[in-house]
Formats: sequence, C-alpha cells, structure tokens
Amino acid sequence: MPKIVVTQPIHEEVLARLMQVGEVVMNPGPEPWSEAELHRHLKDADAMMAFMSDRVDQRTLLHAPRLKTIACALKGYDNFDLRACAQAGVTVTFVPDLLTEPTAELAIGLAIAAGRNVLQGDAATRAGYSGWRPVLYGTGLHGSVASVIGLGKVGQAILARLAGFGCARLLGVDPSVRLDQVELVTLDEAFSTSDYVFLAVPLVSDTRHLVDSRVLQLSKKGQILVNVGRGSVVDERAVVDALANEQLGAYAADVYEMEDWLLPDRPREIHPGLINNPRTVLTPHIGSAVRRVRFEIEMRAAENLVRSLRGESLSDVAVVNTDHN
Repeated sequence: MPKIVVTQPIHEEVLARLMQVGEVVMNPGPEPWSEAELHRHLKDADAMMAFMSDRVDQRTLLHAPRLKTIACALKGYDNFDLRACAQAGVTVTFVPDLLTEPTAELAIGLAIAAGRNVLQGDAATRAGYSGWRPVLYGTGLHGSVASVIGLGKVGQAILARLAGFGCARLLGVDPSVRLDQVELVTLDEAFSTSDYVFLAVPLVSDTRHLVDSRVLQLSKKGQILVNVGRGSVVDERAVVDALANEQLGAYAADVYEMEDWLLPDRPREIHPGLINNPRTVLTPHIGSAVRRVRFEIEMRAAENLVRSLRGESLSDVAVVNTDHN
C-alpha cells in the first residue's frame, strides 16, 4: 500500500478515508515537524497532505524520491515550489473555493474590531467597569469609503458583505477584473480616498510589498488597513512607521510576512512594532478556522490525494504561474 504522510492532525473521518487506500503517518500536531522529521517521514512516502505551515522546495523533494502527489488542504500555494514539483513529477492539488466565505467574514470582523476599538474596550471592561463613559470613539463602516485590493473570489466576497453595511462608496483595485457593482480605481486612488482598505491579493512577484512606505504616505489620515491576503503583500516595517506617525489609524491582519516560507529573506517573526501596538488587531491565520469548513477542506484534499494516487483526472491541480487569488 502507498505511504501517505499527513503533516497536521485531521478529522477522524478524513483519516479513515486515507487509511482505506494507504498506510498513513500523521503528525499529532499542532506544532509542525522539524525539517529533519519531515524529511525522515518523506523518504519512502508516495503522497503528502500539506497545510499552511509546510514548505516544499527542491531540497524537500530531494528527500522524497518516491513522492507522487501533494494534496494541499489550503487555497494559496505560495509556499510550494510548483516548478520544482513539476520537474520532479509531483502533482500538487489545492482547495480553491471552500476558504472564500470564512475568510471574507473574518475580514469584516477584523475591520469592525479595529474601527470600533473592540480590543481596547474588552481590556477596559475586564479591568473594572463602572458604567458608560465618553471614551473609545472610533469609526464604522456605515457612511465610510471602503476599498478592496484584489478582486478575486475573496475580494468579491468581501465586497458582497460590505454592500450590506451602507458604505458611502465601494472601490476596487484589480486591473484584470471588471465588476458592475464596484467603482474601479488605481491603487493610489484607493489609499488616498478610503477610510477602510481590505487586502485580498495573492503573493506573486509583482505584489510583494505592494503596500509600502510610498503607498502608505498617500493614505487618508486615520485609515484602517485590513490584510487577509498574504503577509508579504505588506511591508510590515512601513506599516509600523505609518501607525507611529498616525497616518494609519489601525492595522488588522490574519497573515504575516514571516509565513511566506519560500522567500529566503522573509522576517522570522512578526514585526515587534505590530505586536506591541494598541492600534493593531492580529489573529493567527484563522481565516478558514470554522469547524465545518475545515472538515470540508480536509476531505476535499483527501479526495484529491486519492484520485491522484489512482491516476484519475483532477480539477484542482496547481500549475506554475497561475493567479490563485
């Protein structure tokens, strides 16, 4: 039977499905295996189910000579060297659509938490609440100008939710998309006119540090920036500076530069200036962390893996240079 390596714990039903077709070795998690541990498990593996904490590059593949397929239980596959996988004859699959709705929901939640000072309010209440006081005035989505950068599936799902909040204007930035319900503008126009900016951009060569010090200097004073796309789309150091000089009113993020494992010069930790700033709202990449959704993602990835091992046709194959926003 083929050996299947699963790098994070999965639901019992998903595990049972994989055990029907192969010998399964599963990381009990939640901490990832070390590189040495992963290489040890992959040395005689035929298939791998991978997660957000994984990186597969040429070095990894050299330690996995029998590997035929990698089933990613995720949507964005930036941390997988597709060219190296193709050269090694390894098929990579992903889950393109199940993460869209929960990620868009979280984006709205982050925006509200940042705009309405939810974290500060929670801390103040726990410290001792004696009744209403005229404090913690913030801003709301109603009557505001909101921009979405990147109008793929997640970006469009964010726009659909924003439509119900009574925003004064909804703007979009994406040169490859045309939508009737949104006013398309340039990146500079979006930052200079918006109260809220949502980032839903994939990480490709042209989008790394798309939001840098130049763009942030254009930001409307007090702007709230929300990133649920990819960490390295933002220059975190520039965000820290923009928060310090109060150009940005708040920064809310579910993704970070340190997570983009294939970038050799990525930082190794979240910028301390974000961690220690009271005007940031930071979540640990929980965009898809809805129980029902995670089960569906895992089962979809498992079925991709099974079909790939059997040589059956696949619709979720990741290919080199494909925009997977």
